[in-house]
Formats: sequence, C-alpha cells, structure tokens
Amino acid sequence: MGWTQITHTLSGRSKGSYLITNEINRAIEKEIRQYKIGMCNIFLQHTSASLCLNENVCKEVRDDLTMALDHVAPESLPYRHTDEGPDDMPGHAKSAIMGVSLDIPISNGQLALGTWQGIYLCEHRTYQHRRTVVITMQGEKKK
Repeated sequence: MGWTQITHTLSGRSKGSYLITNEINRAIEKEIRQYKIGMCNIFLQHTSASLCLNENVCKEVRDDLTMALDHVAPESLPYRHTDEGPDDMPGHAKSAIMGVSLDIPISNGQLALGTWQGIYLCEHRTYQHRRTVVITMQGEKKK
C-alpha cells in the first residue's frame, strides 16, 4: 500500500464551469503511473468554488451548469454576508451544494473516469481567482 500527496495551484479563472481534467492529469502524471489500483481524492481548499464530474465534450454543458447554479443561488437574494461583494455568499452556497472534493478510482496507472466524464472546477466568484487543490492518491503500487 502506498500514498502520494501533491498540492497544485490551478490556472486563474473567473466565474464559470471549467474542464480541468488535463490540468489535473498533468499535475499527477508521474506519480499516478506507479499505482496498479487505488483511489485519488481531489480536495479544493476554497469555499466559493467547487468541483464536480460532468460531461467532458460539449461546452454548452459548462455554460448551462453555470446558468443553473446562478438560478439556484442568485446574487439578487437579500444575503447578510456581503463583506467581499455580492458574488461571495452565492459562491459559498454553490460550493456547499456542489462540494469541494472528488474521489476517483485509479486503474492501471490512470484515473478511471467514464468515457464522457471530466473533472470540472466551478468558479463561483465574478473575478479571476487562483485555486489550490490537494490531490491524495492511495493504493497498491505496481511492482
């Protein structure tokens, strides 16, 4: 049984839903190859952005996801927490709903994502932010 942990800062992004599968794969490419079978946890260290798995080809899915989240937690509600601007509390609500952590199986040295699955960063703040993830892999290493 082995463990690996990597901290990676994602490219800065403004509000939207972004496919980050390739960026995550590049961050772990050397280490994940060592694993025969295991689990990879990706943890986002922030409270106004989130992670999810979703459709990995059609850009309209990403735009529609952002629109749906804005409908669920719009900036127009009478929030009391507004210290960091009108997009902050809706960002916290979206993050709480979506979550900040993913568990993805590792199979033969790679993430075992489905054919149409991709890893998304959902940035809920209007202006560009750099986000950090802690990626922890555990499992049986190849001999």
